[in-house]
Amino acid sequence: MRHSEVLQAAGFTQADLTGGSLPVRSPIDGAVVAQVAETLAADMPGIIAKSKEAFKAWRVVPAPRRGELVRLLGEELRAAKDALGAVVTLEAGKITSEGLGEVQEMIDICDFAVGQSRQLYGLTIASERPGHRMMETWHPMGPCGVITAFNFPVAVWSWNTCLALICGDPVIWKPSEKTPLTAMTCMKILDRALERFGDAPEGLVQLVVGGPEIGEALVNSTDVPILSATGSTRMGGIVGPKVAARWGRPILELGGNNGMIVAPSADLDMAIRAIVFSAVGTAGQRCTTLRRLIVHNSIKDELVAKLVPAYASLPIGDPRSDGTLIGPLIDQATADRMQAMLDQAASEGGTVHGGGAANGVGDGAYVNPAIVEMPAQTETVKTETFAPILYVMGYDEFDEAIELHNGVPQGLSSCIFTLNMREAEAFLTAAGSDCGIANVNIGPSGAEIGGAFGGEKETGGGRESGSDAWKGYMRRQTNTINYSSELPLAQGVKFDI
Repeated sequence: MRHSEVLQAAGFTQADLTGGSLPVRSPIDGAVVAQVAETLAADMPGIIAKSKEAFKAWRVVPAPRRGELVRLLGEELRAAKDALGAVVTLEAGKITSEGLGEVQEMIDICDFAVGQSRQLYGLTIASERPGHRMMETWHPMGPCGVITAFNFPVAVWSWNTCLALICGDPVIWKPSEKTPLTAMTCMKILDRALERFGDAPEGLVQLVVGGPEIGEALVNSTDVPILSATGSTRMGGIVGPKVAARWGRPILELGGNNGMIVAPSADLDMAIRAIVFSAVGTAGQRCTTLRRLIVHNSIKDELVAKLVPAYASLPIGDPRSDGTLIGPLIDQATADRMQAMLDQAASEGGTVHGGGAANGVGDGAYVNPAIVEMPAQTETVKTETFAPILYVMGYDEFDEAIELHNGVPQGLSSCIFTLNMREAEAFLTAAGSDCGIANVNIGPSGAEIGGAFGGEKETGGGRESGSDAWKGYMRRQTNTINYSSELPLAQGVKFDI
């Protein structure tokens, strides 16, 4: 299917795709597929004001009714799964199954959020004062700004939006400038759900397209109490302090430099399958991509000897073609950065297997994934490169492996392959992995929506998606009710008048 046919199937008109100032390129072949209109920075105050007005109406809608809108969104996403998945492939370069998988993740979070809309639970708390009751209630906070990255152009929006909506918060979405078409497709799908819902306030979910000045308007506005931002650690280091300085609530999903420990008892065949998917899936452009492999020295050479030919056999090419496992990087600048990091690793004593441009594939930024055997965990290894580079290091003692694993600034996802119960359990303790996600006998990539997603250290500390991540979109209120005829004070204080 040609690019124009994909966009037509997703409901785009010529007016949507032409006449704007932002060129949209497909990483599949580098072709400009659209020139979309950008939001004017001067329009941002009005957009935020409209969201603030929508909040006044939406916050008093019963939460299960708010959940009905999300249920309808899930239905519309099911109907549009193929069309939206194809736009993800077109604009982000994901292979077809990964594009469809991302839309399925959106459907899954809709299902989760619908149930959560009836479970915004608070606590009942025992009071020390006779005739008193204490409880917690949770209330909406206000407009939620959502800034997303190119690599998961729709799933991360849905994590935030589905929860924000059931919690009573309107949403203003700023997608990556590299992937506005997926965002525009989502808004077309949401519009159909809103039409079926019937009485949602105007401006409940708005899309803004543009560069840093548009994001800055969301980051700096005191009328946007929640700001969820996904991207680089550098970006988060700017956004987080600015939001905190105005007493807003940042939800940061930043860099990952994810590690896997492979112990002597590991099932190597299973580990190899997990390594390859985790390290090269989405062409290494996931925040949960496996980037560091920490292998016991007794099996390191054997594992590398199996990985190198496995890497060399991976089909690279047009992500729409059957059998392709590795599509393009998002752009040539990313490929150039990958090569620079491989050169740097080699200068530090690394032995590089693979890498470089994939020959005879196409006009996009297609690269060969690389394995780099490193003598130590150098600064290069500690730096996240958003490309399919896997650094391999050896260890002798389990404590040494944990120290290597935790010895990077990022703390998103982690895993260990072992059949030793003591090692598996130790990896999950406070003295084990220091990441927000820790797995045993499964790779670090491909998280389910049922668990809270996010990490520690320079990953930002934010939590999205499942578990109790909904609390990030609400404010907690502690209530005390006196149903007696007396007025005792807490802690035995006496104040008689």
